[in-house]
Amino acid sequence: MIKKVLVTAAGLGLLIGCGQALQKRADLIKAPKADPCATYVGSDTCYGCHDKMQNERHNVHMRIASFEVPGGYQTGCEACHGPGSVHAEAGDTSKILRFGKEGMEPEEVSGVCTTCHNSDVHMNWAGSAHAENEVSCVECHKVHENKHKDLLAKNEKELCATCHQDVSAQMLYPSHHPVKEGKMGCTDCHNPHGADNFGPGMLKTTERANDLCLKCHTRYQGPFAFEHDPVVEDCMMCHDPHGTVANNLLKQQEPFLCLQCHEGHFHGTRASNSNTSVPAPVGGTTASTTDTIYAANYGFQKSFLTKCTQCHTQVHGSDLPSQSVAGSGLSLTR
Repeated sequence: MIKKVLVTAAGLGLLIGCGQALQKRADLIKAPKADPCATYVGSDTCYGCHDKMQNERHNVHMRIASFEVPGGYQTGCEACHGPGSVHAEAGDTSKILRFGKEGMEPEEVSGVCTTCHNSDVHMNWAGSAHAENEVSCVECHKVHENKHKDLLAKNEKELCATCHQDVSAQMLYPSHHPVKEGKMGCTDCHNPHGADNFGPGMLKTTERANDLCLKCHTRYQGPFAFEHDPVVEDCMMCHDPHGTVANNLLKQQEPFLCLQCHEGHFHGTRASNSNTSVPAPVGGTTASTTDTIYAANYGFQKSFLTKCTQCHTQVHGSDLPSQSVAGSGLSLTR
């Protein structure tokens, strides 16, 4: 009986949580308040004052025919700006839906845009970080007099950098994805309209972040006979995809990155020459026998604390047994 009550309570809590989440998402999209007295007059009336818009051939919105929209939907200017009869008669800009800074609220702009843009990459807009932070559609898109792809207000890299300046700075580090070179863009990995898995970063994957990385880095996909646990769990445990000072997008240089999880190798941490506590200068013909012995030991020690991948080359996984007997295949040496 107690178990049934606990299960029921847990299920009720889950339903309440889902209901609150759905209500929160619903609040991020609201229908704008158009003038109740206004009626639709057609785009030709709008062109009486806004004559420049009549020849706007680059705007796909102005090329949509009536048979291409569901019944009851409008086309032309009033499809987005609402019925314009009162505005056309009085010339009052408050009597029409406006998309500028002094116009509608972000959730009202979303209400207009998602009337049509509500599927495919746009279907998760209400659950996106942009919507939750009150980023309006028109902050990224410029509908009129715009020749950019997808009606972006700026070049994609410049547009994203407007807000994400920290990420833009990382792209200048020595190791980075080729975004500034123009070989890929932010939207190759991110969906700015919301992720299907509702995870952080709005990544373009329905499953793990690793699955996104493996679309390009397929050679690390596996499955391997001998796996490296962090690789299986999350690539970003070792890599920062936006840019790093260390090579290969590593968060730190070797061996410091490896030592976050692994203890120091016995080769590198064992004591060197017990007769000398400080590295003695080596060189020339005056070096003593003790110095020469210490130099050999110290060099041997240093070699094992420089780069782990000098020996453990297959850090992403391997199908071959390692060369060390004790480590079996887990040493990932080949």
